Amino acid sequence: MVAGDLETIVKLAVAALARDAVSARFGVAVSGGPDSMVLLDLAARAFPGRVEAATVDHGLREASAAEAAMVARWCGQAGIAHATLHPEGAVRGNVQSWARTQRYRLLERWRIERGLDWLLTAHHADDQLETLLMRLNRGAGVGGLAGVRARQGMVLRPLLGARKADLLYYARARGLPFALDPTNGDPRFDRAALRKALSQVDWIDVGAAGRSAAALAEAEEALDWMVEGLEARHVHVDGEGLVLDRADFPRELLRRLVLRMIVRLLPDAGVPRGDALDRAIAAARQGEKVSLGRAVLKGGARWSMRIAPPRRWQ
Repeated sequence: MVAGDLETIVKLAVAALARDAVSARFGVAVSGGPDSMVLLDLAARAFPGRVEAATVDHGLREASAAEAAMVARWCGQAGIAHATLHPEGAVRGNVQSWARTQRYRLLERWRIERGLDWLLTAHHADDQLETLLMRLNRGAGVGGLAGVRARQGMVLRPLLGARKADLLYYARARGLPFALDPTNGDPRFDRAALRKALSQVDWIDVGAAGRSAAALAEAEEALDWMVEGLEARHVHVDGEGLVLDRADFPRELLRRLVLRMIVRLLPDAGVPRGDALDRAIAAARQGEKVSLGRAVLKGGARWSMRIAPPRRWQ
């Protein structure tokens, strides 16, 4: 794939995902790796004068500060505004999960402060395949198997149609500076182990897998649209609780309606997933009463949901 093809991919993807693409201002999340450096270069060429960049230095590796400085130098030479962002507070819980949460929080705050319309990230087709297989291995449903979304809030991912090898070739052909994160090849991490296994497989069509993920993402959007209408028509306030006045929907729709009821009653509580929710749906279909965390679901011809008294969940 030649440079012009990648630039076309970015232009077409952004135009499809953002209606204001012809005038919008874009922030690019740049780690300093080859993928994000390529995205920054492509975005600057596709949308001249309308691109800024930010690097989140998590401080988890000795080289991270130098990598952020490398990006800043390149941006200075290219005439692109750049900011280095730092997380606040110590690492808590799973390191990768913490880093991801911090990264998107900092980038969104930066985007708003800079008056940027969209944030671009460099997820590509190989990332999509890895995500799809990891979630398939964990028994994910439609939403999970939709993989990496091309658009999520104000985040756009215009490189989902591009292969990692093509991005690396572009980076080298253009003489872009980049750094390789050693954790990307560390088999202690699930994604790195899967990446190594996939490197030995030549029969998987990465592009086809990406199209399947995109189709599932559209199916997820359609289901959400359908459930929103069903909720408006069939979920009603009943005293301090909620009532679902029909329970003859397919199980997937019931699952989504129950989740929405929980969020309405307990917006700050976590929602159940997987087996726990499936068991609750099965019990409610038998007319039984079952607890879902602090929510109590009672089945029958109509399903009701209440918040359990404090003595039952404290």
